[in-house]
Amino acid sequence: MATSNGSFANAAAGVGTRGKPIKCKAAVAWGPGEPLVIEEVEVAPPERLEVRVKVLFTSICHTDLSAWKGENELHRKFPRIFGHEAAGVVESVGEGVDGLAPGDHIVPIFTGECGECVYCESDKTNLCQTYRVDPLKGTMLSDNGTRFSAVDKSGLRQPVYHFLNTSTFTEYTVLDAACAVKVNEKAPLEKMYLLSCGISTGVGAAWNTANVSAGSTVAVFGLGAVGLAVVEGSRLRGAARIIGVDINPEKFTKGKEMGVTDFIDSKTCDKPVHEVIREMTNGGVDYSFECTGLNEVLREAFVSTHDGWGLTVVLGIHATPKMMPLHPMELFDGRRITGSVFGDFKGKSQLPDLVDKCINGEVNINFDAFITHKMPFSDINKAFQLLEEGKSLRRGIMCPVDLNPLRDRNKVILGLSERTYVENVLKRYSMRAYDATSVPVVKGDRSDDIITQT
Repeated sequence: MATSNGSFANAAAGVGTRGKPIKCKAAVAWGPGEPLVIEEVEVAPPERLEVRVKVLFTSICHTDLSAWKGENELHRKFPRIFGHEAAGVVESVGEGVDGLAPGDHIVPIFTGECGECVYCESDKTNLCQTYRVDPLKGTMLSDNGTRFSAVDKSGLRQPVYHFLNTSTFTEYTVLDAACAVKVNEKAPLEKMYLLSCGISTGVGAAWNTANVSAGSTVAVFGLGAVGLAVVEGSRLRGAARIIGVDINPEKFTKGKEMGVTDFIDSKTCDKPVHEVIREMTNGGVDYSFECTGLNEVLREAFVSTHDGWGLTVVLGIHATPKMMPLHPMELFDGRRITGSVFGDFKGKSQLPDLVDKCINGEVNINFDAFITHKMPFSDINKAFQLLEEGKSLRRGIMCPVDLNPLRDRNKVILGLSERTYVENVLKRYSMRAYDATSVPVVKGDRSDDIITQT
């Protein structure tokens, strides 16, 4: 890190906080569907094989939305801190951590990689025997405890559960080291957080799971962030035709920007979507991607592929106890179907190389196209509403910084212009400068957090 930014680097690297609990702000969910509460939480130091991270940017995904609403009763654990797409800086490391140090720039991942188990050593899977994603899990692996605690309405301090190995709607979080990916410090963290889930999942599904070939035909069902990332990956692979299917025609403009060549509004079709696609493509597409989590859509995606060789990739999160909407004998027609977790990327060992290629121009992923909204952290509940209404892709949150004096728990008086404020934050954490003019200006008292809704 630059010598001129030494004091800021020291703050990020845990000088004075290492080995001690940290009190900070987080958006806590106290019950399914209840508005998130921005309040003070205590974050314990990392235990063995864990790291504590200063979260700088985070965003909201449909997985956060469905878990917050408690759509699957088995996944309900409250109080809880949601969030799983982020980027930040390592504040401190626990015993036995290798390859990560205070000050490192990292991207958290919800499905980890220990690098030592039979799964991690296999080139046939990106799952890890120990740290794979587990939506039922709400505690840390080392001791089955939490690193967060908060005071409830009765005045008692109680544990706050973790979410998807990450929990990023907070100023500081604790991760298993296997779920923290060190990235090149030249990479702009205000964009790299998108690799925590959406872009990696969608682009990876096109590249790794389906291995989309140049000149092929693709159908993407659901043009949310993951679906558009599939579009991006297919475009980069040279797909000749990319058909986007959605019930929201407002998404078609963004889809065209990303590379969609044809659009189908399934609500206005006078016949099943798969019949429309078969007519458009002389028998069906080579690859289809289901990004909605709806069984009826999965069925349409499967039968929209060409018999003999069509491949369907399942990316949507489906409710339990729904079963696959197809008959086993249909597989004898040569169509195949498979699922994909995190785009089949091995996070710790493969994402750093992808980041390097993005920096040096070998891979040109259109990160900016996924950024649709910028909002203050105090509007995080409104951000959830926008996502549920289909009016946004990602909400990138620029998390709270250590500015004082605090007032009314989450307000701070700034003697800085908005541009100076943002630039100082970036300097503190040795981040590459970006266009601060895009941050909304709020004069006088303002929220200590900026949500850059992407």
